[in-house]
Amino acid sequence: MKRKFEASTALIYLLLGTFALACIVPMLLTVMVSITDESSIIRNGYSLFPENFSVEAYRTLYNSREMLSQSFFVSITITVVGTLAALVITGMAAYTLANPNVKYRGFLNLFFFITLLFNGGLVPWYIMCQKLGLTDNLAALIVPALMFNAFNMFLVRNFMDALPQALRESAYIDGANDMRIAFQIYLPICVPVLATVTLFYALSYWNDWFNAIMLVDSKDLYPLQYVLFKIRSNIEMLTMIPTGGSIQFTPPAESAKMATVLVTIGPIVFLYPFLQRYFVKGLIVGSVKG
Repeated sequence: MKRKFEASTALIYLLLGTFALACIVPMLLTVMVSITDESSIIRNGYSLFPENFSVEAYRTLYNSREMLSQSFFVSITITVVGTLAALVITGMAAYTLANPNVKYRGFLNLFFFITLLFNGGLVPWYIMCQKLGLTDNLAALIVPALMFNAFNMFLVRNFMDALPQALRESAYIDGANDMRIAFQIYLPICVPVLATVTLFYALSYWNDWFNAIMLVDSKDLYPLQYVLFKIRSNIEMLTMIPTGGSIQFTPPAESAKMATVLVTIGPIVFLYPFLQRYFVKGLIVGSVKG
């Protein structure tokens, strides 16, 4: 029996090790391609062992360092502010819909659920943003994403639904109002699911470039993703320009793609370890009761 247990444990370790390797290899490949000479990529494709090394992709990004530094500041600002604001709105909406004392709670749940299936379309969304003054300012990069991710709200609501109703009733008896119950009792208990939702919102804000294209004209307000998108597009345009005679320089189109990936994932990589221990628990508990 002991020998069988040891064999099964070894098999589990082997499977986990294989899975970990499968996760590490793509990341390592991204790093290697980002420092590979473009002509080598054209000849041999992506490889963990490049024929020729080159930092031309990073040099191209460094030449735009002033714009990149400004865009980093913009992205960090909208990610922090937007995530915190979205978290408060989501938490309060979830608490309201989890409260059995709220009238028409079923109708409100249905109202939010419909937004998961249908939306008003791009043109009404753009007109509404214009009417609200959400153009060419930081609010244009924050507010539209607050209205409204119902999936995250339902995760938090389901988590709150699983909590004992005696918590709320005893707080009412002690004289607490709903605002105090929400912020001092329910939200602290809901840290696992709130951490999960925080990661979702942070990823959404950090990776957003669509709002910048649609609503922002000032270069000082471009987020990081949009600036890197423009740099990569410019490099790809250079590759399509016909040249006569021998080609002296090959623009780093493919290596630049990988370099931009490494530049953009940094803050999220640092954020994830702080939220990892809550992530799975928040998803499981928040999705059990519907």
